[in-house]
Amino acid sequence: MAQRRWRGAGGVLQTALRALLAGVVGGVVGVAAYSISKTGGQPLSIAVGCLIGVAVVLGGELYRRSAQLTDVRLVVLGNEMSFKTKTDMRQAAQRMFFQAATRIAVRPLGDGQGNLREALTSLKTLFDLYREPLESEAAPLPPANGNSVYELALDILNVELAPFLATWHPRLKEFEKAHPDRDESTWPENAAFREELRALQERLRPYVIGLGEVAGIPDPASHLRRAGEAARRTSAAAPEQEPPSSVPVQDRQ
Repeated sequence: MAQRRWRGAGGVLQTALRALLAGVVGGVVGVAAYSISKTGGQPLSIAVGCLIGVAVVLGGELYRRSAQLTDVRLVVLGNEMSFKTKTDMRQAAQRMFFQAATRIAVRPLGDGQGNLREALTSLKTLFDLYREPLESEAAPLPPANGNSVYELALDILNVELAPFLATWHPRLKEFEKAHPDRDESTWPENAAFREELRALQERLRPYVIGLGEVAGIPDPASHLRRAGEAARRTSAAAPEQEPPSSVPVQDRQ
């Protein structure tokens, strides 16, 4: 967070320095123009030159930012969306892409591997990370034309994450409360949870890839694919978890 603020402050400082330099150059131009014309209006010539220089730099900066606008069209789960992306939208999409790409939301969880409570916690954290900017007063207004990247976030929250968390969090919590000494591998709904998690991951993957495309990340699908392959290799190399021997046989049935 501090690094992002530093970079933002650095960009503002660079723009201010360029404007100051342009003002000085404009002042010199004004002096030169005065010397040539000899109209007797040297202060006015300098002031006009400074204003012209500042206007040139600020106008160039505005043009540079607006020129970065690009069109991105996505089809996510049958829904076509169009984005006119600018710097702020690409930055938001990039942030959300990496937040999801590094979590269980799209990374495979092999049978008998990982921790289901940690998986739910990771999904809840992602839910909070996506919801926070939507509720912030600093959230940008929807674009006049096209879709907003936050519409993707809303679908991820309301259509995918919220129903999954509302279903499985209380079920696992009830098991943990009723059997505090038992391993979650003995949870009767363990296999069903993993199956539903895999289905959720498949549905989330197009959204996350779409965020990467809006962010301008080259081939975002390849990043998810390589991460998935690495996770599967890790799962294949890890030993299968066995139910703890302290659990009575009748409780395992």
